[in-house]
Amino acid sequence: MLARFLMIFAVLFVVSACESTDDAAMEEQATLGAESTTGGPASDIYGDGQGGQGAAPGTQADFVVNVGDRVFFGYDQYDLSQEARDTLGRQANWLAQYANLRITVEGHADERGTREYNLALGERRANAVKNYLIALGVDAGRVTTVSYGKERPAVPGSNETAWAQNRRGVTVVE
Repeated sequence: MLARFLMIFAVLFVVSACESTDDAAMEEQATLGAESTTGGPASDIYGDGQGGQGAAPGTQADFVVNVGDRVFFGYDQYDLSQEARDTLGRQANWLAQYANLRITVEGHADERGTREYNLALGERRANAVKNYLIALGVDAGRVTTVSYGKERPAVPGSNETAWAQNRRGVTVVE
């Protein structure tokens, strides 16, 4: 009974979060998720101390600022939302401009579940992103995947806000 109640609550929370288009809420989500794949704050990857305003074209910083490097997934899900598909469409367009660049898609999970389960889920998420980019015309030879499972959280914490930011696929320009 408790599990059912928690599941209903989680679904309602996710649905209500998806309905928000408030600029402040979107900015908060971007701030919460704006960390490099090495775990530091986003300003570290820009290297200019200006939040990416001077990002060189064709770099990871340019990619993050102008396209978006991550997509998010629902609890125990690896299907792509419309918002994720939109982001991946922008990624594919950006990658078409820089055809010599290779990428790695990282799959991540929140802290719930076993290490093995989350590694498998992260792999499914990374492959979902990779397959969608390939369907949009990105050469499969340019894309590799890796799963980190729950080992590299973007946001520390044991609450729905942190978990939602940690269920992600991150595209890293090599």
